[in-house]
Amino acid sequence: MSKIFDPTNQKRHTNIAVVRIKKNKIQFEIACYKNKIVSWRKGLEKNIDEVLQIHDVFMSVSKGRSASKDDLLKAFGTCNVTDICKEILDKGEFQVSEKERHAALELMFKDIATTIAEKCVNPVTKRPYPVTMIEKAMKDIHYSVKQNRNAKQQALDIIPQLKNIMELERAQMRLRVIIHGKDARKLRDNIVKLSKKLENENWDSGTVNLICLIDPGQYRVIDDLVRTETKGQGVLELLNLKEITEGDELLE
Repeated sequence: MSKIFDPTNQKRHTNIAVVRIKKNKIQFEIACYKNKIVSWRKGLEKNIDEVLQIHDVFMSVSKGRSASKDDLLKAFGTCNVTDICKEILDKGEFQVSEKERHAALELMFKDIATTIAEKCVNPVTKRPYPVTMIEKAMKDIHYSVKQNRNAKQQALDIIPQLKNIMELERAQMRLRVIIHGKDARKLRDNIVKLSKKLENENWDSGTVNLICLIDPGQYRVIDDLVRTETKGQGVLELLNLKEITEGDELLE
C-alpha cells in the first residue's frame, strides 16, 4: 500500500495525528486531523469523516500497513471499520509535541487561575483578585497542572491550598427566600443555619421574607429544603451570583 498522503480536498486541515490503541497485545492505529480529535471527544464534531484522514484501521500508519480482518474481529468483535475507528477515537491515545504539550499546560494554568479569580474574593475588601496575582500564588505553592482534570475541578482543589498563603474565600451568593405556613419558623431557622449572613428578615401575616448570603456549595441544599418542605409553595430567588463590593464588575 502506498504511503498516506494529504487529500487535496481537505486543505483546511493541516496537522496529522496518529491515535493508537492496544487490544489483544496488538497495536491498532488510525490517521486523524489533530485539530478535530478534541472536537470529536467533546461532541462538537459529529462527522467521523471530518476527523479521519483515511477511513481505515492500520497496524502502522507510517508504513501504510492495514490491519487484517481477522485481527480486527478478534480484538474488537467486529470488522466494521467505522465502529472500530470510533472506539479508537474515543479510547485511544495520541501524542503531541513537547512544544504543544507545554502550550496546553500554560493555557490550562491560566484557565485555572481565571476560574479562581471569578469564584473568589479577598474576604477583607470583598474585591476579586487579578488573575495575574492568582497565577503568582499558584506558582508560589508549586502547583502542577493535571491534564486529566478540567480547570473548574482543579480550581476547587487549589482554593484551600491558596488560603494558606493569601486572604481568599469563595464569593458568596445572595438569596431571597419567601416561605409561609405553620412550619415557616422552623424552616426559617434551618435556612439561617445554612447561611453565612442574614441580611434582612421581614414577617407579614405568617409569611417570612429573608435575604441572606450563602456559600455557593449550600445553594442546592437550600433549594432542596425549600422545595421539599413547602411542597413547591416556597420561593427561592437568586439575587446575585457574587457578593462583591459595589463598583466592582460582576465576573459571571
